Amino acid sequence: MTGPSPTPSLVPGPSPSPLRILICDDQELIRMGLRMVVDSQPDLTVVGEAADGDAAIAGAAALKPDLVLMDVRMPGLDGLGATEQLCAQPHGPRILVVTTFDLDEYAYAALRAGANGFLVKDAPAEEILVTVRAVLRGDVMVAPSLTRRLVERFVLHASAAASTPAQRSRLATLTEREREVLALVARGLANGEIAARLFVGETTVKTHLGRILTKLGLRDRIHAVIFAYESGLVRVGD
Repeated sequence: MTGPSPTPSLVPGPSPSPLRILICDDQELIRMGLRMVVDSQPDLTVVGEAADGDAAIAGAAALKPDLVLMDVRMPGLDGLGATEQLCAQPHGPRILVVTTFDLDEYAYAALRAGANGFLVKDAPAEEILVTVRAVLRGDVMVAPSLTRRLVERFVLHASAAASTPAQRSRLATLTEREREVLALVARGLANGEIAARLFVGETTVKTHLGRILTKLGLRDRIHAVIFAYESGLVRVGD
């Protein structure tokens, strides 16, 4: 007879390392406040601070953060320029824009350049943490209705140029239902609202949206909204 099976070890494995945050803002008090919020959490840690875009790029290269909290209005290289450079890197950090106003033109431009969301500076600590963790998970943190306001205020007012043949060609690759879903996304509806409007399940809406992003070569929902407006599928006031 064989003896009893050995009792499995109950020694816990090593805890996962905290996710690494770099804070970039030209105001020391803002950096201090964000550091206090982030460092209060066991799963997050601030690995460095920067006061302008050049320092943020250098800090990202040296410290390898998972996320940069990026101010937009700074002397020297601003947050938009730094975001463009960091997002162009193949394995760059995720970028969460921190701005004073919820309809800041620079915040919109940073999102268009590849940032993963934005946060208003006077947001409560709980909201900051929810947004930080969501962006670290890979979510894009801009409310659907706010995405529409950003696009309508800045994309088409900045340029009244008609859609290009390339944009129209890409739009033509979508099925009629996919175009319908994209239009509703661009008008600020969340997935559940789109599902109710089209009498389908929310999972079906997510599937359509995934196919839309793949066909159009877009990274996320924000860029899908921008494309919908710039291609002429949806117009301001629709």
